[in-house]
Amino acid sequence: MHYSALKIFLEGLTGNRGWGRVWREPEPKPAYDIVIVGGGGHGLSTAFYLSNEFGLTNVAVLEKGWLGSGNIGRNTTIIRSNYLLEGNQPFYELSMKLWEGLEQSFNYNAMVSQRGILNLYHSDGQRDAFARRGNAMRMTGAGAELLDRAQLEKMVPFLDYENARFPIKGALYQPRGGTVRHDAVAWGYARGADRKGVDILQNCEVTGFDIADGTCTGVQTSRGAIRAKKIVVCAAGSSSRVMSLAGMRLPIESHVLQAFVSEGLKPVIPGVITFGAGHFYISQSDKGGLVFGGDIDGYNTYAQRGNLPVVEDVCEGGMAVMPMIGRARLLRMWGGVMDMSMDGSPFIDRTHIGGLYFNGGWCYGGFKATPASGYCTAHLLAKDEPHPVAAAYRLDRFRRGVPIDEKGAGAQPNLH
Repeated sequence: MHYSALKIFLEGLTGNRGWGRVWREPEPKPAYDIVIVGGGGHGLSTAFYLSNEFGLTNVAVLEKGWLGSGNIGRNTTIIRSNYLLEGNQPFYELSMKLWEGLEQSFNYNAMVSQRGILNLYHSDGQRDAFARRGNAMRMTGAGAELLDRAQLEKMVPFLDYENARFPIKGALYQPRGGTVRHDAVAWGYARGADRKGVDILQNCEVTGFDIADGTCTGVQTSRGAIRAKKIVVCAAGSSSRVMSLAGMRLPIESHVLQAFVSEGLKPVIPGVITFGAGHFYISQSDKGGLVFGGDIDGYNTYAQRGNLPVVEDVCEGGMAVMPMIGRARLLRMWGGVMDMSMDGSPFIDRTHIGGLYFNGGWCYGGFKATPASGYCTAHLLAKDEPHPVAAAYRLDRFRRGVPIDEKGAGAQPNLH
């Protein structure tokens, strides 16, 4: 059904008895044109754009658990396009533009809130680096403002500007950044793909790939064998394990990234704020909880849980920026498994195995990249050529000596 204000009003008059299922629960077919391994944000967005933009509907999404049970429901909901390098900035700006029209495109309320993001700087050198990044953003239409201390104090007067170790001197501001309801993104993409006939198969774990003469012709799953002309793996933190079933070793490590939510507080933080002298970022949810996170745990793991030293490090970063949160009580914490590439940038590429494609290595950038990732992966599958803004995200870039080494993209395993 189509969602609208009128539909909500009419259902309210009839006891909300007319709402249908958001998506179907089909049985697997023996064969599809395209099989997508992974029912998270990137897999579901790929299915949505394949069906809605490229007209390919004989598609299946295979999810080993329940829909959205991975990183799409385990993140701090931030969206931004404040990147510097040519390989990254156009891609994330495409993602931002897709975010801005997302709710209309799949007819679902994803709570896109462009409240702005502030990247604090604490030294003259950092100011100059942010000025350079801001110029790159402006050249691609992303929009950026370099704020001095006086301008910043008018926006967020509660920060600790006189901190002896990390004095706050200003910030790089992107007004179009903000937050989105993470699980609603998964539900919206799933519903939008399902309406076009895409099969979304939950509790369907991939246990192997059918490969003969260098070509992948299908997958073995917990619900039987499924043939396909093309298979793409969008398994995030489980990418290495899944691709190992095809005999591939990826330039990726899996690390856990913890996130936290405080008790509900009165509105105080207008948008997103990031600490420039450490790794700490924070926003405030509609329920009033402070949503924040920091660095990855410095060891490889597939476990969705963290450890106390990182909790201490994140809280120290928060106290350095805004000591006022020191008395707030932590409500809950969780961990998501990050597929960390060696240069902090992702992969959207075909593999050396015919018919097998890969999307992964998103590090910290997975959630905010969801729309562009799905669109560019769908473009690659439909046209067998990379989208222009994702042309740098090749699997062989380390062998060719062209990494996209952008430290501002987030933590990287080669720094731990």
